[in-house]
Amino acid sequence: MTTVRTYEGRVEDGKIRLRGNIALPDETRVYVVVPEMADDQPTGIRSPRLVHPEQAGDFVKEVLEVQNDAGV
Repeated sequence: MTTVRTYEGRVEDGKIRLRGNIALPDETRVYVVVPEMADDQPTGIRSPRLVHPEQAGDFVKEVLEVQNDAGV
């Protein structure tokens, strides 16, 4: 007879983290049940990345301070 236990956890950085620092031995057979997720969860927006990071110098900004010359 197989004993079944239930642990709650969360997915963090693509890995399942069990609450309460539960450590299961390697090769433990597990089943993952995902409860129905709400549709109103925010969508993750990733930051843009350069395909060629060596081109980062092409995007350096130059800040110019200009005196107010409107004469007001």
